[in-house]
Amino acid sequence: MHSVNTPRRTQPGRKQPRKAMRVGARIGPTARRIALGTELRRMRNEAGMTLEQAVKGLGFSDSHLQRVETGSIALKQASHLRSLLKRYGITDEERIATLTQLHRESASQEWTSFASTVHPTARTFADIEGVARAIKAWHPTLILGLFQTKRYATAIFEMEKLHDETTTEYIEQSVRLRMMRRELLTRSEDPVHLWAILGEAALRHVVGDADVMREQYAEIAALSERENVTVQILRTHEVGYRFGTNFTILDLGETLPSTVQTDVPWGSLCMSDKPREVGRFSRKFSSLQATAMPPEKTVGFLQQLSREVSDA
Repeated sequence: MHSVNTPRRTQPGRKQPRKAMRVGARIGPTARRIALGTELRRMRNEAGMTLEQAVKGLGFSDSHLQRVETGSIALKQASHLRSLLKRYGITDEERIATLTQLHRESASQEWTSFASTVHPTARTFADIEGVARAIKAWHPTLILGLFQTKRYATAIFEMEKLHDETTTEYIEQSVRLRMMRRELLTRSEDPVHLWAILGEAALRHVVGDADVMREQYAEIAALSERENVTVQILRTHEVGYRFGTNFTILDLGETLPSTVQTDVPWGSLCMSDKPREVGRFSRKFSSLQATAMPPEKTVGFLQQLSREVSDA
């Protein structure tokens, strides 16, 4: 409950003094801070350094860096970030520019667009996803990544290889990361709670071949039987709310702000933990829930799709 302060009385006609702004007031953790912190921790580990070695002579403490790596606080100066990157042997100008921008925006809750060069961005989203307690996701055109089998995921990346000019190594690493993300649903301790709504078009679009799709249907059906997973399907003929782009809402617990993520057409992803945006997408998800089939009909519909793709 918020406390209410009684305003002081002032003499008639006398202006009240303007309240001083707190300089350097602490802003709580944001998705960007988590993103930057996880990248810095990964780079430090890859460089084989302890926290003490990483900060030696840089003007801030190892405990400060530790809190930066967990997303609790931000680096005070951009020069500190540049010093760390130099110490970690990071010389790629594009990567440095991306991290510098992330640092600059790490106190903001506005939408941030990440470049599509898979590995800092996909790994960063996976890190944020990894601390989620609950996830709500809407996917209208492709199977949700957390549900994808290895063969389905590989076929998706292979389809994009011609357009994105990616390498075989890129595909293998991307698929491996996607398979690691799936462990959120099946881990023995505290698995994430997922409520997913899939568009019927996502299920009917054949990726790979009929055998790949049958395996994929069976996998979604099996996951939907888990206590922590709920799956709904939005039929194409249903009259009701639609939203054309996939999005994911991440509940990051009591100490971190909820975050919404959505893909954009040029292959990048956007994230925001601004309460207004999270609330807007939460209302969208509720409308999609109301239009989609009840969860108890999901398995039967997937079995029907499996028979249909076999007969095709």
